[in-house]
Amino acid sequence: MADHRVTMYLDEIKKQCLSLFGSLEVFPQVLRIVFAHELGHAEDASLKELSDLLDACDSELERKRIALRIEENAWEYAKTLIPEEDQSLMQTVVYYSLKSYRDAIAGEIA
Repeated sequence: MADHRVTMYLDEIKKQCLSLFGSLEVFPQVLRIVFAHELGHAEDASLKELSDLLDACDSELERKRIALRIEENAWEYAKTLIPEEDQSLMQTVVYYSLKSYRDAIAGEIA
């Protein structure tokens, strides 16, 4: 956050693309979606405050909720950057990106 850079791990994004879609055919679109998400983090006016809350949090459940909020904020911004993107593709990437965060919270509540 301090150096105002966005790092894209292309090999990891390719692995995710293969895992989700079974090929690299949609890799350019997935890369665009993930890049928009990372820009969402960079543009999130509440990221500093949420990060500070995350660092100071004593409750594991609250930490997970804050982490989910950070990710959801970035996805909401991403959607505004690339509204023309294939919505089915976008929804799939967003769903699986947030799934582990949501599952972790559901596991804490259960």
